[in-house]
Amino acid sequence: MTLLRNAVAALLLVLLAGCAADPGASTGTPPMQVDVDVDTAELRAIKRQAGIADCPASDPAAEPVPGGLPEVTLPCLGGGRRVELSGLRGPLVLNLWAQWCGPCRQELPYYQRLHEQARGRVTVLGVDYQDTQPGAALALAEASGVTYPSVADPAASLRVPFRVRGLPAVVLVDAQGRVVHTEYLVVRSYAQLAGLVEEHLGVRVGGAG
Repeated sequence: MTLLRNAVAALLLVLLAGCAADPGASTGTPPMQVDVDVDTAELRAIKRQAGIADCPASDPAAEPVPGGLPEVTLPCLGGGRRVELSGLRGPLVLNLWAQWCGPCRQELPYYQRLHEQARGRVTVLGVDYQDTQPGAALALAEASGVTYPSVADPAASLRVPFRVRGLPAVVLVDAQGRVVHTEYLVVRSYAQLAGLVEEHLGVRVGGAG
Protein backbone atom coordinates (compact mmCIF):
# COMPACT_ATOMS: atom_id res chain seq x y z
CA MET A 1 0.00 0.00 0.00
CA THR A 2 2.86 2.38 0.78
CA LEU A 3 4.30 1.91 -2.71
CA LEU A 4 0.89 2.53 -4.24
CA ARG A 5 0.38 5.73 -2.24
CA ASN A 6 3.82 6.98 -3.28
CA ALA A 7 3.09 6.28 -6.94
CA VAL A 8 -0.24 8.12 -6.76
CA ALA A 9 1.39 11.08 -5.03
CA ALA A 10 4.08 11.27 -7.71
CA LEU A 11 1.45 11.21 -10.44
CA LEU A 12 -0.48 14.05 -8.80
CA LEU A 13 2.65 16.16 -8.64
CA VAL A 14 3.20 15.70 -12.36
CA LEU A 15 -0.40 16.62 -13.16
CA LEU A 16 -0.33 19.70 -10.96
CA ALA A 17 2.84 20.89 -12.65
CA GLY A 18 1.00 21.26 -15.97
CA CYS A 19 2.56 19.92 -19.13
CA ALA A 20 5.70 17.81 -18.99
CA ALA A 21 8.85 19.81 -18.47
CA ASP A 22 11.52 19.94 -21.11
CA PRO A 23 14.10 17.38 -19.94
CA GLY A 24 16.99 19.50 -21.18
CA ALA A 25 15.81 22.77 -19.66
CA SER A 26 18.52 22.96 -17.01
CA THR A 27 21.28 20.97 -18.66
CA GLY A 28 22.58 23.60 -21.06
CA THR A 29 22.45 21.12 -23.93
CA PRO A 30 22.06 22.52 -27.47
CA PRO A 31 18.73 22.54 -29.32
CA MET A 32 17.46 19.22 -30.63
CA GLN A 33 18.14 18.30 -34.23
CA VAL A 34 14.74 17.98 -35.87
CA ASP A 35 13.54 18.16 -39.43
CA VAL A 36 10.07 19.70 -39.40
CA ASP A 37 8.75 21.75 -42.32
CA VAL A 38 6.29 24.34 -40.97
CA ASP A 39 5.80 26.00 -44.35
CA THR A 40 4.11 23.69 -46.84
CA ALA A 41 1.25 24.24 -49.27
CA GLU A 42 -1.06 22.23 -46.99
CA LEU A 43 -0.09 24.19 -43.88
CA ARG A 44 -0.47 27.50 -45.71
CA ALA A 45 -3.98 26.43 -46.72
CA ILE A 46 -4.94 25.59 -43.13
CA LYS A 47 -3.54 28.91 -41.91
CA ARG A 48 -5.38 30.84 -44.61
CA GLN A 49 -8.64 29.04 -43.90
CA ALA A 50 -8.33 29.79 -40.17
CA GLY A 51 -7.71 33.47 -40.87
CA ILE A 52 -4.48 33.48 -38.88
CA ALA A 53 -2.52 36.71 -39.25
CA ASP A 54 0.99 37.05 -40.60
CA CYS A 55 3.84 36.97 -38.14
CA PRO A 56 5.07 40.41 -37.06
CA ALA A 57 7.98 41.96 -38.88
CA SER A 58 11.23 42.37 -36.99
CA ASP A 59 12.89 45.78 -37.17
CA PRO A 60 16.02 45.15 -39.28
CA ALA A 61 17.69 48.19 -37.74
CA ALA A 62 16.97 47.16 -34.17
CA GLU A 63 19.97 46.16 -32.10
CA PRO A 64 19.63 43.45 -29.46
CA VAL A 65 18.53 44.96 -26.17
CA PRO A 66 20.15 44.10 -22.81
CA GLY A 67 17.58 41.98 -21.04
CA GLY A 68 15.65 41.63 -24.26
CA LEU A 69 14.57 38.77 -26.46
CA PRO A 70 17.33 36.41 -27.65
CA GLU A 71 18.98 36.56 -31.06
CA VAL A 72 16.98 33.62 -32.36
CA THR A 73 15.26 33.51 -35.74
CA LEU A 74 12.19 31.28 -36.00
CA PRO A 75 9.90 30.42 -38.92
CA CYS A 76 6.29 31.50 -38.93
CA LEU A 77 3.96 28.57 -38.29
CA GLY A 78 2.08 27.86 -41.50
CA GLY A 79 4.30 29.99 -43.72
CA GLY A 80 5.28 33.62 -44.03
CA ARG A 81 8.17 35.76 -42.92
CA ARG A 82 10.76 34.43 -40.50
CA VAL A 83 10.99 36.36 -37.24
CA GLU A 84 14.19 37.54 -35.57
CA LEU A 85 13.01 37.75 -31.97
CA SER A 86 15.63 40.27 -30.88
CA GLY A 87 14.24 42.69 -33.48
CA LEU A 88 10.74 42.72 -31.95
CA ARG A 89 9.52 45.53 -29.73
CA GLY A 90 6.50 45.64 -27.47
CA PRO A 91 4.21 45.92 -25.81
CA LEU A 92 4.31 42.24 -26.72
CA VAL A 93 2.87 39.09 -25.16
CA LEU A 94 4.48 35.78 -26.08
CA ASN A 95 2.45 32.66 -25.40
CA LEU A 96 4.51 29.44 -25.32
CA TRP A 97 2.21 26.57 -26.20
CA ALA A 98 1.98 23.28 -28.10
CA GLN A 99 -0.83 21.11 -29.38
CA TRP A 100 0.31 18.25 -27.11
CA CYS A 101 -0.10 20.41 -23.99
CA GLY A 102 -3.54 20.05 -22.41
CA PRO A 103 -3.49 23.26 -20.28
CA CYS A 104 -2.28 25.22 -23.33
CA ARG A 105 -5.50 24.31 -25.13
CA GLN A 106 -7.55 25.86 -22.34
CA GLU A 107 -5.61 29.14 -22.53
CA LEU A 108 -5.82 29.83 -26.26
CA PRO A 109 -9.22 31.63 -26.14
CA TYR A 110 -7.89 34.06 -23.52
CA TYR A 111 -4.92 35.01 -25.69
CA GLN A 112 -7.26 35.35 -28.66
CA ARG A 113 -9.45 37.74 -26.69
CA LEU A 114 -6.37 39.77 -25.79
CA HIS A 115 -5.41 39.83 -29.48
CA GLU A 116 -8.85 41.22 -30.34
CA GLN A 117 -9.28 43.69 -27.48
CA ALA A 118 -5.73 45.06 -27.45
CA ARG A 119 -5.23 45.27 -31.22
CA GLY A 120 -2.93 48.16 -32.03
CA ARG A 121 -1.77 48.48 -28.42
CA VAL A 122 -0.41 45.03 -27.53
CA THR A 123 0.89 42.40 -29.95
CA VAL A 124 0.15 38.76 -29.21
CA LEU A 125 2.51 36.17 -30.67
CA GLY A 126 2.43 32.45 -30.00
CA VAL A 127 5.46 30.18 -29.88
CA ASP A 128 4.60 26.61 -30.88
CA TYR A 129 7.31 25.09 -28.71
CA GLN A 130 8.96 21.67 -29.17
CA ASP A 131 6.09 20.59 -31.40
CA THR A 132 6.79 18.32 -34.37
CA GLN A 133 3.20 18.29 -35.66
CA PRO A 134 2.55 21.72 -37.20
CA GLY A 135 -0.60 20.49 -38.93
CA ALA A 136 -2.13 19.47 -35.62
CA ALA A 137 -1.04 22.77 -34.08
CA LEU A 138 -2.74 24.80 -36.80
CA ALA A 139 -5.83 22.60 -36.58
CA LEU A 140 -6.03 23.30 -32.86
CA ALA A 141 -5.58 27.02 -33.45
CA GLU A 142 -8.41 26.97 -35.98
CA ALA A 143 -10.70 24.95 -33.70
CA SER A 144 -9.98 27.39 -30.86
CA GLY A 145 -10.77 30.45 -32.98
CA VAL A 146 -7.19 31.68 -32.81
CA THR A 147 -6.22 34.28 -35.41
CA TYR A 148 -3.05 35.67 -33.85
CA PRO A 149 0.14 34.23 -35.41
CA SER A 150 2.71 31.85 -33.96
CA VAL A 151 6.33 31.18 -34.70
CA ALA A 152 7.48 27.57 -34.62
CA ASP A 153 10.28 26.26 -32.40
CA PRO A 154 10.25 22.48 -32.92
CA ALA A 155 13.95 22.23 -32.01
CA ALA A 156 13.44 24.00 -28.66
CA SER A 157 15.89 26.79 -29.58
CA LEU A 158 14.40 28.92 -26.80
CA ARG A 159 14.96 26.29 -24.13
CA VAL A 160 18.18 27.84 -22.79
CA PRO A 161 17.56 31.60 -23.27
CA PHE A 162 14.04 31.35 -21.81
CA ARG A 163 15.02 28.67 -19.26
CA VAL A 164 11.97 26.71 -20.35
CA ARG A 165 11.02 24.14 -17.77
CA GLY A 166 7.56 23.27 -19.00
CA LEU A 167 4.45 24.57 -20.71
CA PRO A 168 2.45 26.75 -20.81
CA ALA A 169 4.33 30.00 -20.30
CA VAL A 170 3.86 33.70 -20.89
CA VAL A 171 6.61 36.23 -21.66
CA LEU A 172 5.91 39.98 -21.49
CA VAL A 173 8.06 42.43 -23.47
CA ASP A 174 7.94 46.21 -23.06
CA ALA A 175 8.11 48.92 -25.72
CA GLN A 176 11.91 49.00 -25.52
CA GLY A 177 12.12 45.27 -26.23
CA ARG A 178 13.03 44.24 -22.68
CA VAL A 179 11.62 41.06 -21.17
CA VAL A 180 9.91 42.43 -18.06
CA HIS A 181 8.18 39.29 -16.85
CA THR A 182 8.21 35.55 -17.54
CA GLU A 183 5.89 33.14 -15.81
CA TYR A 184 5.23 29.43 -16.14
CA LEU A 185 1.59 29.09 -15.24
CA VAL A 186 -1.80 28.10 -16.57
CA VAL A 187 -3.88 31.18 -17.38
CA ARG A 188 -7.33 30.33 -16.05
CA SER A 189 -9.26 33.45 -17.02
CA TYR A 190 -9.06 36.49 -19.25
CA ALA A 191 -9.05 38.67 -16.14
CA GLN A 192 -5.85 36.94 -14.99
CA LEU A 193 -4.14 37.54 -18.34
CA ALA A 194 -5.35 41.15 -18.51
CA GLY A 195 -4.01 41.70 -15.00
CA LEU A 196 -0.54 40.51 -16.02
CA VAL A 197 -0.56 42.84 -19.03
CA GLU A 198 -1.65 45.83 -16.95
CA GLU A 199 0.81 45.11 -14.14
CA HIS A 200 3.90 44.49 -16.26
CA LEU A 201 3.24 46.42 -19.48
CA GLY A 202 1.08 49.25 -18.14
CA VAL A 203 -1.67 48.68 -20.70
CA ARG A 204 -5.30 48.35 -19.65
CA VAL A 205 -7.04 45.77 -21.80
CA GLY A 206 -10.25 45.13 -19.85
CA GLY A 207 -10.33 42.44 -17.21
CA ALA A 208 -13.87 41.14 -16.97
CA GLY A 209 -14.48 37.45 -17.64
